[in-house]
Amino acid sequence: MKSFILVAMAALAAQASAPATLKDAFKGAFYIGVAINTAQASADKDVDLITTQFNSVTDENDLKWEKIHPKPDQYNFGPADKYVDYGEKHGMYIVGHCLIWHSQTPSWVFHDADGKLLTRDALLARMRDHIHTIVTRYKGRIQDWDVVNEALDEDGSLRKSLWLQIIGPDYVQKAFEYAHEADPAATLNYNDYSLENEPKLKGALKLISDLKAAGVPVAVVGIQGHDHMDWPSFEAEDHAIAALGALGVKVAITELDITVLPQPGPHTADVSLSIQARKELNPWPDGLPEAQQKALADRYAGLFAVYMKHKDIVNRVTFWGLTDASSWLNNWPVHGRTNYPLLFDRQGKPKLAFEAVIATAK
Repeated sequence: MKSFILVAMAALAAQASAPATLKDAFKGAFYIGVAINTAQASADKDVDLITTQFNSVTDENDLKWEKIHPKPDQYNFGPADKYVDYGEKHGMYIVGHCLIWHSQTPSWVFHDADGKLLTRDALLARMRDHIHTIVTRYKGRIQDWDVVNEALDEDGSLRKSLWLQIIGPDYVQKAFEYAHEADPAATLNYNDYSLENEPKLKGALKLISDLKAAGVPVAVVGIQGHDHMDWPSFEAEDHAIAALGALGVKVAITELDITVLPQPGPHTADVSLSIQARKELNPWPDGLPEAQQKALADRYAGLFAVYMKHKDIVNRVTFWGLTDASSWLNNWPVHGRTNYPLLFDRQGKPKLAFEAVIATAK
């Protein structure tokens, strides 16, 4: 009986000493963040789980141009105000996502009243007004901005967006300059997906090197982290973080999730991609089998081992969504699938992957 009691006491002591939350486990290494939606920010939905596990927040949509500035003479600050209030109320590190992007930007931004494309100077003026208006409103409150999102194509060249077509390649530099003017103390990020792929990584390295050479205050490169079970390799993740860090910038993992479902096409995180639903693309509509739960846990553990190796470079790891139920991957790129990409299940309970991630911090 005595030995049983001693074993039980030792187990309880070990349990009590082990970090029970993500933010406690990685304290001193990097921020642990989560992207929250409008309902979570405005109505304290899921507040206990969010505030217990995370110490940083990113707004999924309410700071994107189409939401906050839908018409030339109209700003919709209400949801964004609630998001910032939420972050401050709960003592979170607050990220603004995002100022300049080719997607979710209304057509009017690039056209005059007659429907013709703006001139370079006119679009620069429109960009500056947008950035100054938003960043100034939240100056000193949003600490960290994704200034430019997804400016690179898969081959590492600049994406052939209307920003590039009208302004030219220095539009990225101008966006950072305008953001810095509006809040000189804010941390400014360049954010993109698939930077683990060598052609795109080379493009990012050139872009950041050129910006820094021009004196542009880019402080962080965001690797989105919309990952798969077989991509990227841990070696590619390691290489990308180290190569970017060598330029003198920090690296943030900004939109982390791991799809466990079959990949219906080439790897991308392009939100415009849409693929017709097929039964074989949705193999586990009623729950993720144990073998796949274990594989997902191993995958997360491997990635976090890389992040911890580079904790001197990595300053934040943010999950793109709170639970499997709220993940965008249930509807992209195939609408209506049942995906299981995060650390918390549809009821908000920690999965095996949660325990695997916690273990990497020890």
